[in-house]
Amino acid sequence: MSSLFGSGAAAPDMAARKEQMKQSIQQELAIANAQQLINKINENCFAKCISKPSTSLTSSQETCLSQCMSLYMAAFDQVSRSYVSRISKERGSAPPGIGL
Repeated sequence: MSSLFGSGAAAPDMAARKEQMKQSIQQELAIANAQQLINKINENCFAKCISKPSTSLTSSQETCLSQCMSLYMAAFDQVSRSYVSRISKERGSAPPGIGL
């Protein structure tokens, strides 16, 4: 017997739409986090490495910027891995994508 809202096939469709929405939100959050990381790298590494802005960078400024960005990326990666691991442990599942 069909319900007022249609057949029973609506439940799987709703679950698929819910999962798709969840994945979309996760992707948007990942993009926002990456943008925030890049902005912080730009702000902090520029402030640390460039004392007198000019039309070009000196070799020491380039080295400083490169090392600063590498450290920020490594720190962000470590924090992200630790966060994912902690959340996974709390949920009682293996962390997705770790070790790949």
